[in-house]
Amino acid sequence: MPLPSHVTPAHGHSFSSPAPGLDSFRDHRDVASFAPAALGYALFATRWLQAPLYFGLVAAQGVYVYKFFNELWKLIVHVINGHADETYVMLAVLKLVDVVMIANLLIMTIVGGYETFVSRINLQGHRDQPEWLSHVNSNVLKVKLATAIVGISSVHLLQMFVDVHHTSQHALLWGTAIHMAFILSAGILAYMSGPMLESRKSGHGCGGHTGGGHADSHGEGNLQLIPKPSTGAHDDATTSGRATPSASAAMSASASASSLGGSGAESRIRAAGFPAPKALEDFDHDYPRSLDREAVAMLGKLHFITARENVVLLGPPGTGKTHLAVAIGTRACQAGHQVLFATVAEWVARLADAKAAGRLTEELARLDRYPLLIVDALGYFPLQAEEAQLIFRLVAHRYERGSLIVTSDKPLSSWDLVLSDTAVASSVIDRLVHHSEIISVEGDNYRMRDHGGFGFTSPAVR
Repeated sequence: MPLPSHVTPAHGHSFSSPAPGLDSFRDHRDVASFAPAALGYALFATRWLQAPLYFGLVAAQGVYVYKFFNELWKLIVHVINGHADETYVMLAVLKLVDVVMIANLLIMTIVGGYETFVSRINLQGHRDQPEWLSHVNSNVLKVKLATAIVGISSVHLLQMFVDVHHTSQHALLWGTAIHMAFILSAGILAYMSGPMLESRKSGHGCGGHTGGGHADSHGEGNLQLIPKPSTGAHDDATTSGRATPSASAAMSASASASSLGGSGAESRIRAAGFPAPKALEDFDHDYPRSLDREAVAMLGKLHFITARENVVLLGPPGTGKTHLAVAIGTRACQAGHQVLFATVAEWVARLADAKAAGRLTEELARLDRYPLLIVDALGYFPLQAEEAQLIFRLVAHRYERGSLIVTSDKPLSSWDLVLSDTAVASSVIDRLVHHSEIISVEGDNYRMRDHGGFGFTSPAVR
């Protein structure tokens, strides 16, 4: 397939050709499901009614800032005038600590509650992003608030015991009882969050739900990948010892469900469904005969994700394309991004199931919660026309909306053979290559380095 002259492996490609026959790709059942979807979106939009409440808490935060400095000024004045004994200083400091802890509770409620119930706060990659924010959900937020209240109650109780001479026995008794009630309630809440998560896992696990799954507040839903049986073609990752598509699907679904109880980067890495742990630091940059190492290093900084750009990794089998894709995806998870990995066979099966159920549009929209999707092993077997159209729908929907990493052993000029249609291939390349980094990895099969290659030579990547 001859490519347009402007398709070159560089940043900032521009295409003006529209998608041919896009309307023919739409399923009439997508239109039939528009009304329920519109109602759901309208109800979901009412979450913005809570936004003024959180801004009100921001104002309350300002009140506590004023109170803190007011108490601090009183303490300084008393110390300077010599009217502050040791007990007074200790009580004043505890009062300051109390104000700070309540302010911390407000911050946790404002940021965590807004993130959970109103809208995502995009702090990915920010050096000051709090660790707990990456896996916050309603249960985690409740437990953290409960423990913060216990801490505040502890300070109040300590104040009472420090000033025991001016505190009645009745007040001490009730203060202790209330504090123990806070501890007991926090313990019960923390204990109950475990069974609730287990219930969610069993209800949304591999065998419990086939409708695409629900997601928690941070987008870690049960996103199943149920591929069709392979017909003899093996992808780059499979030949290296990774699981078959079916096994990978099970791992992805179960890992996504288990991530509800996990935390931070580890939770996102498990939910991504990577075939094996990989890191950029472990990649043998000296083995490929041709590789733009500076470009790979720039990809490791993840700027392409925030810019909603794509990455296309081209090269013969065994040159490390899947390794690089997984390593970049892993680093994205560590930076706070949600990532989903699957082979082309798995993506086609997922989208085909969604289309058969009349929810292809909703499925594509559900994937928007993932800033990065990885499509592995494009080209290891030709796609049927309907399957190629599903890949086009995925790429077209992600265009300037989210990032894709695509690995392929075929040069772009041969994608018409992979996608079974020159027009579809041109449209896919059009949207994929615009705003993208194309990296060619040329070299011998790394897995066959100890076996002499069995007489095979690696095709050149054009």
